[in-house]
Parts: sequence; structure tokens; C-alpha cells
Amino acid sequence: MTPNAILPPVMPWYRHAWPWILMTGPAVAVVAGFVTMYIAFTHADPLVVDQYYKEGLAINRVLERDHAALARGYRATIVANEERTLVRVQMTGENLPAELRLHFIHLTRSGFDREFFAHQIQPGIYQASARLPKAARWNVELEDAQRQWRLTGSWDPSGDRIVLEPRS
Repeated sequence: MTPNAILPPVMPWYRHAWPWILMTGPAVAVVAGFVTMYIAFTHADPLVVDQYYKEGLAINRVLERDHAALARGYRATIVANEERTLVRVQMTGENLPAELRLHFIHLTRSGFDREFFAHQIQPGIYQASARLPKAARWNVELEDAQRQWRLTGSWDPSGDRIVLEPRS
């Protein structure tokens, strides 16, 4: 009997199962890394402002608009119907404008932001047609068409109304 007759024939490494099983984990990690990199490069973060320095300088103008609303005694109550297709604003204060700009800002997704112009239908009462998507919470900004003053607040759609008062 020869020594080669006792030993089974040697198979190449790629014919065995264990090398493939051991390579599966690192291969999945590499593919997941490329998928993550693709998602990171193709979906920009809309919350980051490119011109942060200019935005920081503009904060004083925004505060002046809040003080202008306070000086005029503005206060507003916003009500939306159940289908969120109609928004009504009741406003008090001096020298009310004929048109208001309503800006509904989604907290995390800028694609859901909506802007409407409400027209005066009676003294102190404004109305706008709206298409508001369902959201957990909105930041609301109310201002005149010339953007000389503003009122801001936060609205939870489970509530039926929001009251906006100027920040002091």
C-alpha cells in the first residue's frame, strides 16, 4: 500500500464551505458601508444652513420684527378645519394689514414646509386656502407681506387652534 492511497484527495480551498462562511461577514460590512456612503452623499441634510454667518448676522433684523409686532400690539389666533384645507386667522392690534403671510415650517423635513397668503375677509379676520400634510408638530410664522413684523409659535395639530403673541 502506498502513502497516497490512504489520504483522501486534496480539494482546493474554494471548494470548502468554511472559507465562504467566514468571508460573508466582512463582505456584508463592506457592502453596507458603500450603501451608507451613497445615502450620505445623495441625501443632504436640509437643517444645516450653508450661510450660517450671514444667518447669524440677520438675527438682529428678526428680533426687530418681533419688537415691531409687540409695539403694534399684535396678537393672532389661527384655526384650521379638520381636513386642513382652510386656515382662518383672527388678529388684533393697530393698523392691521390687508394681507398676511402664513408660513408653516415642518420641524425636520423642509419639503413639507408650506407658505400661504391670507386675505382679509372682515376687519381682523383673514382666510387662506391651505393644503397642510399631516405632521406631528409645526412651527408657525405670521407676518405682513412686506415682512416688517412677525409673530411666531408652535402648533400641535391635535389641538384645534394656536395663539401667536409677540416675543418680548
